[in-house]
Amino acid sequence: MFYHFLPGFADVHIVFNLFNYITFRSAGAGVTALLIALVAGPATIRRLRQLRVGQVVRTEGPESHLKKAGTPTMGGVLIVLGTAISTLLWAELTNWYVVLTLLAFLWMGAIGFMDDYLKVVQNRSRGLIARYKMTGQLTFGLLLGAFLVFMPIHPVPATWSMVPFFDGWVAAFWVPAYIVFVSLVVSGSSNAVNLTDGLDGLAAGLGAIAFITFGVFAYLIGRVDTSAYLGLFYLPGAGELAIFAAALAGGAMGFLWYNAHPAEVFMGDTGSLAIGGALAVMAILLKAEFLLLIVGAVFVAEALSVMAQVSWFKYTRRTRGEGARLFRMAPLHHHFEKKGWGETKVVVRFWILGILSALVAFSTLKIR
Repeated sequence: MFYHFLPGFADVHIVFNLFNYITFRSAGAGVTALLIALVAGPATIRRLRQLRVGQVVRTEGPESHLKKAGTPTMGGVLIVLGTAISTLLWAELTNWYVVLTLLAFLWMGAIGFMDDYLKVVQNRSRGLIARYKMTGQLTFGLLLGAFLVFMPIHPVPATWSMVPFFDGWVAAFWVPAYIVFVSLVVSGSSNAVNLTDGLDGLAAGLGAIAFITFGVFAYLIGRVDTSAYLGLFYLPGAGELAIFAAALAGGAMGFLWYNAHPAEVFMGDTGSLAIGGALAVMAILLKAEFLLLIVGAVFVAEALSVMAQVSWFKYTRRTRGEGARLFRMAPLHHHFEKKGWGETKVVVRFWILGILSALVAFSTLKIR
């Protein structure tokens, strides 16, 4: 909104010219989202407590988690509101990159909200039935893939994707395969973040790191000079995604103020599905789907640990008559808790791994 109105007052004072610059608006978006989450936090937590929107803790999990039962959840609304309002204030609202990413963010947040609402308000232990949740995720991905193919928003072929570490290499998909690929990226990313959200501050901190990283890539890819110098696709208008990324990182850090151990509120599926979905769509729009595997390496490891655990258990039960486990507990962060690591130690070490993943992703800019 500011971008559309305030630069027109540059004749009145040169300060209004700042609203033309993505760097300035990104900083403003990050601070605005952080402040919204900080200010709205106490009232939101009180309201959730009044509604008795309490977390249900798995009895087979670490014993230290039992005391978390009843802690308000659905706190992801702080991230969703802070990010959405800040983006609407600071971003170019006619930019397709912003519109599609914000739409994905709100769509996935709505799916997560319905799941949380059914579980903790309606007391339906299963929440939103898994197939309905997955249908909502896959449907959005299919629609997004089809939209990008038949209504391209940039000069690069929609079915192309950059390959990290290789200059001039692209992954070129067959159109139907690309549409399915986009759908799988969206659902996979949203569920991976959802699985990671099991410790105080873990998903919020990793989400902030990932969005800051993709925000930098968006800025570089959206500039003709830096994209040419670094051998990246030049996607006009993609730089505006840096504003959304900064807003979500700010919102996540504002939420982290209340979610740090011991957490006063949990994000629930409302926040985790929204973060994962938006992260996937940013990667898709930037033609950096494979880079997502590097930036979100911790999310990937968490999801793979669950898949491996379930697959191995079913295989051994079928072949040996009794199911065996690869990990003491899945997702992966619970495995380390079961080994005796304190919750804070697990979270901080996973954050460090997230930062290392971001640095590896940045190294792809020159190691090509």
